[in-house]
Amino acid sequence: MTEFSNSVNLSVRPDVEAFFDAPTNTISYVVRDPMSNSCAIIDSVMDIDYAAGRIGYASADRLIAFVKQNALKLEWLIETHVHADHLSGAPYIQKELGGKIGIGENIRLVQEIFGKIFNEGTDFQRDGSQFDRLFIDGDTYSIGTMTALVLHTPGHTPACMTHVIGNTAFVGDTLFMPDGGSARADFPGGDARTLYRSIRRVLSLPDDMRLFMCHDYGPNGRDIRWETSVADEKAHNIHVRDGLTEDDFVTMREARDKTLDVPKLIIPSLQVNMRGGELPPAEANGQRFLKVPINGI
Repeated sequence: MTEFSNSVNLSVRPDVEAFFDAPTNTISYVVRDPMSNSCAIIDSVMDIDYAAGRIGYASADRLIAFVKQNALKLEWLIETHVHADHLSGAPYIQKELGGKIGIGENIRLVQEIFGKIFNEGTDFQRDGSQFDRLFIDGDTYSIGTMTALVLHTPGHTPACMTHVIGNTAFVGDTLFMPDGGSARADFPGGDARTLYRSIRRVLSLPDDMRLFMCHDYGPNGRDIRWETSVADEKAHNIHVRDGLTEDDFVTMREARDKTLDVPKLIIPSLQVNMRGGELPPAEANGQRFLKVPINGI
């Protein structure tokens, strides 16, 4: 498999239920151990009407309802990275169902970068303590009888991690469906060359490994999809298929990133997600605020 070939039982096929959030094109997952009632939730969403300044929980409530209706035990709430295009619903779900919230250890780098951008001051902890577990490359954790393996796959952000569970990998924004290519690498702490190497690391997994995306945008008007395989990516991915070199990718990715708009929810998403999904603390009048740094991102 990879240098971690002894860490995961590839014969295990976790049950995966996908939940698509149309406003943010995000796919959240409930991943269930087929041998028990244990499960994990990956990349949950908290709703926001940014113009109105209102938070909602319909997306998270769908996940909660599924877990309860199927009498599942939630053990983990996994964030594949600090999302810049949707807010995490992890703390809200945790209050209802329990479980531990986990993210890559380089959340601390993200907190340092954006703590300065949003002028968070000394009260904002930049040590990742808002999360229950900070994963390092090669870490493992359990979901019932299943062992999950964590691979550090930076480039889109410095904290990106891929979670390999049996014959299934959740890649976050490291990779898109074959006709979608790859995610941008121009956020602070991102790097196109690093992203290419992370993608090739993912593609060193077995050809029949199932890959689940965090986002899909339906290129050329096709229906939304979120599951592919290592073999399909290697054969057909428009940015990183076999035969395209690292330099080809870097040239393409850097040029493409210069043409992309800033994600519409980047400002609220980063302020919330670097806190583990919690809203900023209330100010003296009891009201919570999201800052908009002028020319700051």
